[in-house]
Amino acid sequence: MPVLIPPAERSQDTRVGAPAWREAARAITQKAHQVTDSCGQEAVTMWQPKDSVRDPHVARHLCRAAYIEPWRFRVEMVKGGGTVEQPPPGEGITLWKSKMKPPAWHTRLPLPLHRDARALQTAEVVQAHARGARLTAARLGRAQHQINGQLRQLLRQREATDHRLSEVRKGLLINQQSVKLRGYRPKSEKVPDKADSMLTWEEEELKALKRKMETDMEKSETLLKALASCRDTLVYCFKERLQAVELMNQPLDKVLEQAGRHSWVDLSRVPSARTQGQKTPPPDPVGTYTPECAGALYEAKRLLLESKDTLVDMAKNEAHVREQQLLISDRVCATLAQKMRETTELKERMNMTLGLMRGTINRCTKFNQEMYITRGLIKGPLSKSHLETREKLDRPLVRVYQRHVGTQLPEAMSLAQSTDKLQRHIVNMEKNLNQLLAARQHLTRSLNCKKTGHDVDYNVVRLRLRQRHPHVCYQQAQLLVNDWDPRTPPQRQSGTAPQ
Repeated sequence: MPVLIPPAERSQDTRVGAPAWREAARAITQKAHQVTDSCGQEAVTMWQPKDSVRDPHVARHLCRAAYIEPWRFRVEMVKGGGTVEQPPPGEGITLWKSKMKPPAWHTRLPLPLHRDARALQTAEVVQAHARGARLTAARLGRAQHQINGQLRQLLRQREATDHRLSEVRKGLLINQQSVKLRGYRPKSEKVPDKADSMLTWEEEELKALKRKMETDMEKSETLLKALASCRDTLVYCFKERLQAVELMNQPLDKVLEQAGRHSWVDLSRVPSARTQGQKTPPPDPVGTYTPECAGALYEAKRLLLESKDTLVDMAKNEAHVREQQLLISDRVCATLAQKMRETTELKERMNMTLGLMRGTINRCTKFNQEMYITRGLIKGPLSKSHLETREKLDRPLVRVYQRHVGTQLPEAMSLAQSTDKLQRHIVNMEKNLNQLLAARQHLTRSLNCKKTGHDVDYNVVRLRLRQRHPHVCYQQAQLLVNDWDPRTPPQRQSGTAPQ
């Protein structure tokens, strides 16, 4: 029969297995738990954000409550005294029903829809690049359109400036014609006067205006070349950017309207301090907004502002030159008209003097003829047979008187003295008459010179008024200027009939 051991002698450990065996099993179990916890934690960590990893020393529910607390809506006070719940700022998905806004979740492992997600991401990248290229192309196209418009305005202004320059050159030709035509005046009328000074002053002023217009033409030509070069660069960049948007049918103007930037629509508009709409991206050699496009747009903006200032200056100079040239021409014509009035006044005085001299010459000539007749009457007849009885000195009474000594008659002596005195007066009268005739001839010549000078000045004024008409071009005015000496009229060609 079995032997029973007494309780006092029974051991405290009732387990049968050996302690080493139990420790080995416990170690295996603990190792399995550790592997399970680490693998589970690693699996969960791969499916949640980094900041959501809980603290192992804090309870799980407390970690979750602290993690989702920033997602909840915030209560804000309004002016009326009420409250309103607003989602927290930042990116995320707003859940209005649960009043939470969790942030965007980024996984660390590829999901089952990873291929589709990558395709969508690629499509978004391509579409973003296409939209950026389209926006850049729209900006380049608008800049090209504005540069073309500025080119047209500059060409029109150049035509106006060139026309004004031809008018100034025509004014110089008119001045040259006036000087040469006034050279036909007689020598007595070529005394330097204010009209000659005005013609010289007109030539200097017109040359200064001509240099000013030529400077504007040179400046506009340089600007025109720069604008054409900038337009070619814009066209090249525009076509290069359009290669990425061939399949997009949205108009480029609509793209600029959606961008909301007025400075992109109009390059001359000064950008505001507070930017509205999209911002200009930084230049990227491999992006949509390349440094070449940025440089082309900057150059277009600079040239556009410069060309606007140049157009304003050219228009102002053209208007100033037109007014100045008209004022100069009017002053010269007024000076010549005043010279004509003075010449007319002198002509009238000389004509009156010539009339008075003509009457004096007629009276002197008649008086001289009467003195010749008187001298003939005093001398008496040439033949003795023509003497009257009272004129004969051998009549009886005279012979009786002459018998006495000292009784000579004074008749012969008186006649001789009277004849000699009358002859002296006749000679003096003829001398005065010759002087009157010479003075009349000189006065007549001076009057004719005055008439010629008046006609020349009149023709000069008439020529100036006719040649400065806008319908008379520079080539027509140039045909009247020939290489001839004003003092000698041009020789008529042989074999041609006189006109």
